[in-house]
Amino acid sequence: MTFTKILIAFIFGLSTLTHAQSTASAQVSTFTIEAPQLQVKKKIWVYLPKDYLKSTTEYPVIYMHDAQNLYDAATSYVGEWNVDESLDSIANSKVIIVGIEHGNDKRMDELTPYPNETYGGGKGDQYLDFIINTLKPQIDASYRTLKNVKHTSIFGSSLGGLLSFYAVVKYPETFGNAGIFSPSFWFSNRIFNLVSETTISPNSRFYFLAGSEESETMVPDQTKMVDLLLTKGVPQNNIKNTITEGGQHNEALWRQNFPKAYQWLIKN
Repeated sequence: MTFTKILIAFIFGLSTLTHAQSTASAQVSTFTIEAPQLQVKKKIWVYLPKDYLKSTTEYPVIYMHDAQNLYDAATSYVGEWNVDESLDSIANSKVIIVGIEHGNDKRMDELTPYPNETYGGGKGDQYLDFIINTLKPQIDASYRTLKNVKHTSIFGSSLGGLLSFYAVVKYPETFGNAGIFSPSFWFSNRIFNLVSETTISPNSRFYFLAGSEESETMVPDQTKMVDLLLTKGVPQNNIKNTITEGGQHNEALWRQNFPKAYQWLIKN
């Protein structure tokens, strides 16, 4: 496959799969659910802690985008995040991860809250409506979850980082914490306007990650957003702002930083 095809697939979330062997752990299962808000069916990947079947514990939940890239080399297009392997290796990991498959050519629509003049998009609210009013109720009914906002996080990278940030700002009654990796704040300046015009919950928590070798605007935009949150009264200890020297816009950066982000997000 040519570099150009890989780059296009990476930006737009299109599948470029080969017939790789599955690497998903035994803790991962899948199901399909109707998403009437998007007029599609969604495949959902659920990671359960190793001790889930042997305990009566209720667990915090992290909703993550781009499930194809989280657990399995056979479904990822440029490498997986190794979410399952990371959690399996952490002693007493206590979280349920709900991965939502992106919509391939609809990915940009789903993961952007506002349209871009060049690329379109802007159906993020419908996608979040699906999570809030269709998927989360089923997850809470099917698994032993801590259902309150304090223990409900949303997490993604690139466009998924943008939408995860937006979700906590726009729907603080559902999402208490966000994992925001390499956020695409460039997509629309309206995201900065939203924060300026919104009362941000002082309980909301934000874990930011950017690499120094991403786009020219990545680190400045992230710094600008962190500063804006601070002016809006978000406590300093509710924001983690990580800049990785040499980090590039890829799964390697996100894979390496996932364990620390997970531990910070559920430390409530």
